[in-house]
Amino acid sequence: MPVISPSYSRARRTTVFAPRLQALIDDHLGKDLVRLEPDTIGIAGAELSDRILAARKATETERPTFKPLHGRSIAKPEASSVIRTIGKDVREALERPLSPPVKGKDLSGPWPITGHLFLRDLVLRDDPYRLRILMSRKLEIDPKLTWSTIVAGAALPFRPEPGPQLTHMANLFAEARGYHDRRYAMGMYRRAAAPVCFTVSTLVANALWLGSPFDEGVSNRNILYEAMRLLPPSWNLLRNRSPEYPAVDSRIGPGDDVLMLPLLTHRDPALWDAPNEFRPERWEGLDPDNTPGYMPFGHISERCWGRHMVLPLAELLLDRIRQDGLVVAPGQRTAEVPLVGLLGVRTVHVGRRERIRHAQGWSRK
Repeated sequence: MPVISPSYSRARRTTVFAPRLQALIDDHLGKDLVRLEPDTIGIAGAELSDRILAARKATETERPTFKPLHGRSIAKPEASSVIRTIGKDVREALERPLSPPVKGKDLSGPWPITGHLFLRDLVLRDDPYRLRILMSRKLEIDPKLTWSTIVAGAALPFRPEPGPQLTHMANLFAEARGYHDRRYAMGMYRRAAAPVCFTVSTLVANALWLGSPFDEGVSNRNILYEAMRLLPPSWNLLRNRSPEYPAVDSRIGPGDDVLMLPLLTHRDPALWDAPNEFRPERWEGLDPDNTPGYMPFGHISERCWGRHMVLPLAELLLDRIRQDGLVVAPGQRTAEVPLVGLLGVRTVHVGRRERIRHAQGWSRK
């Protein structure tokens, strides 16, 4: 039976970006600044991005997870407290031994939904249904449905008692007094817990699509760094118009919003060798926190607080996937990347390596 190399398998796949994303790559790759709209500047140059993002701190409306909730501002001390709370749940999940995979219940299947459901059960355990339902990916694309779910859940009777049977995040809800506090606690549960599951499952799905089957000896961490280079979790970082920006670059007007574009910066041929190739080994000699233009978790002045949860969970999933011999199904040649806030492939079909080798061997005879 012939052996098909990992690079051969990867080369046969095509990533199909949403038209707007593909147009950005086709029209603006390698440029430091472009005008995207009459009132919007796009910035892809690494040095200029650094200067813009260092010019001022992000405002509360520019922080995706901790924008005002139900009209109530979320101060940084409260946001930090919530991150520490969900961090406790993640650490406890990482410390619990994983049960061996059961036939029909491993991580094979369509990704990222398979990974999302696995993480929901791993991190959130047996939290009440009214909270676990907030992890549904359907709510991600329908804010009105999210709001209705929270309103109904906060009003339901028979609320859970606080205690160790709940996650730390669920205890925030159980300890809330009054309808408005319960509604707010449910909103924070959604804001803090859901992005962890969404981001990790999408990141691993991206890594599988871009690089599976992985070369022996390549670390999971470097695989993830490279996946985030080619498909950064946030393809843009918005900064609303501000007087600091025209002072940084005269091409930016006083009425211009500014959109940093990691999707382009991470593929800039002036910064990266073979920028369109998946090469996790490039990270053997690079420090992701100090590599010019690399900002999958935001700028060095304001890194995403959740990155210390995302990477260990993603490594845990990749470990299980590689140990179980799971790889991208050989029949899948294309995967779509839709235009949504969290950049990732829509569906990746994952199965057992043995079956895939057999299928490849048969097809190559």
